[in-house]
Amino acid sequence: MSYCVNCGVELDSTAAFCPLCQTPVRNPRQPVNQDGPAPFPTEPGEVPLGPRRAAAALISAMLGSVALCSGLLNLILLAGHIWSLYVMGAAAMLWVFVVPPLLWRKLPLSVITLLDAAAIGLYVLLIAWELDGFDWYVHLALPAVALLGLIMLAQVLLCQKRRRSILSTMTLVIASAAVFIAGLELLGDLYFHGEWGPSWSLVVLIVAGALEIPLLVVRWVPSLRREVRRRFHM
Repeated sequence: MSYCVNCGVELDSTAAFCPLCQTPVRNPRQPVNQDGPAPFPTEPGEVPLGPRRAAAALISAMLGSVALCSGLLNLILLAGHIWSLYVMGAAAMLWVFVVPPLLWRKLPLSVITLLDAAAIGLYVLLIAWELDGFDWYVHLALPAVALLGLIMLAQVLLCQKRRRSILSTMTLVIASAAVFIAGLELLGDLYFHGEWGPSWSLVVLIVAGALEIPLLVVRWVPSLRREVRRRFHM
């Protein structure tokens, strides 16, 4: 039995490199077994189309059943309002989130992101229609959903441009969350007060900045970046 001299992980007899830190394995007492089966797949595989279609059909049936049962229950109880619309809208939104990526694997991630944002916008529109609140939908909810969609689309495009490390991804996610929170407060202030008076979003921005600065320092200093990758296997 061999162990990595760098990170200490237990190594399989067929391992020529450590699977975590890629350190070469050199054990004179136990040469690498080149004929034995590898403990994990060495080539990427593809999920067959059949199971994905079956999963999409199963998820569609489950969401459709939930929507249908909620509608029938709403009719039986004779409620004062059509609360089942919320359940039906949520089921439709979840269907958009899950089923298209299963059926169309080559669908660009940017298109999936736009579909998800559109599904959220339509669901909020359904709520606004039920509550007779088109004013807050047009001036508050719709801009907030559009801002969220643009931020998600920017993240997708930046991550697709080249492979991002975990540090870069964390930095991007924190910055995106801070921008969305600041934009959400801006939209809320403009809708309710007619002017922007930043308050709680400043706290979020300060916390995000405090988290971003160390990540950027580690990202830009090669020695720190190597040390973090070595210790945390990033």
